[in-house]
Amino acid sequence: MNFRNTCKASSSLFRIRMAEGLQYRASAISGVFVSVFWGFLECVLFTVFYTYSDNGAWNNNGLSLSQTISYVWLAQGLFILQSMNIDGEIMAKINNGDVGVELCRPMNLYTHWFVKSSAGKLGTSWLRSLATILAGLMMPVSYALGAPASALGFACFLLSVVMAFVLCSAFAMFVTAIRLNITWGDGPTYMLLLFSGILSGTYLPLRLWPDFMQTFLYLQPFGGFADIPVQLYIGSLAPSGALPAIGLQLFWSALFIFAGRSIMTRKLKSIIVQGG
Repeated sequence: MNFRNTCKASSSLFRIRMAEGLQYRASAISGVFVSVFWGFLECVLFTVFYTYSDNGAWNNNGLSLSQTISYVWLAQGLFILQSMNIDGEIMAKINNGDVGVELCRPMNLYTHWFVKSSAGKLGTSWLRSLATILAGLMMPVSYALGAPASALGFACFLLSVVMAFVLCSAFAMFVTAIRLNITWGDGPTYMLLLFSGILSGTYLPLRLWPDFMQTFLYLQPFGGFADIPVQLYIGSLAPSGALPAIGLQLFWSALFIFAGRSIMTRKLKSIIVQGG
């Protein structure tokens, strides 16, 4: 397929998969309750740590309590964009042998799966994400999501969120490419996805990690999933630092896409079609 036809096919596939995702409203609603409960629990715990820490140690870690609480709600909203498993439909095709059928399509397999995976993720996640953030805004003042630090910071936050979605999708396809043609189980790929979630800042804000790790945490790819956008919103990362931070997201996205394509191309040359 030429570039124009590929774009048209990708656009159609994205719309169809988005529409399919919107059918699972009950799943999205239950997911909101989980996110809100977990977010509120984290806010209570952080409030206790900040209030009763010895010599105010928690107040000298680079984030104020209000910033940390805002971080929690935004991280819960962005966590939905991250993949904790390989797309279910794609995984089924890998396991039951339908990859052979997929290869008969006139569209590049990596491009096809990238669009399908990202659209399937976005189909329900944007509703759940918005509902979680709205719940954060409606919380009591001490546990509520605060306003952005600045208008420019908010604009940078929105741009960084778009790049976070691209980065999450690129990494998900990188893991999918690794899983392709493997017959000895899913454990390592799931551990890789869990590891990425821990280093994204959604479980614990990266600014609260030890000081000697901060350079590594800034440069590693998974901070672009949530930490970079959230820090732009709360002001712990100034708008003047937005360009290199978003550039870092772009760099890792391109690297994961290149690596995913290369791995998939190599594996398709000697693929073993399982199932039947």
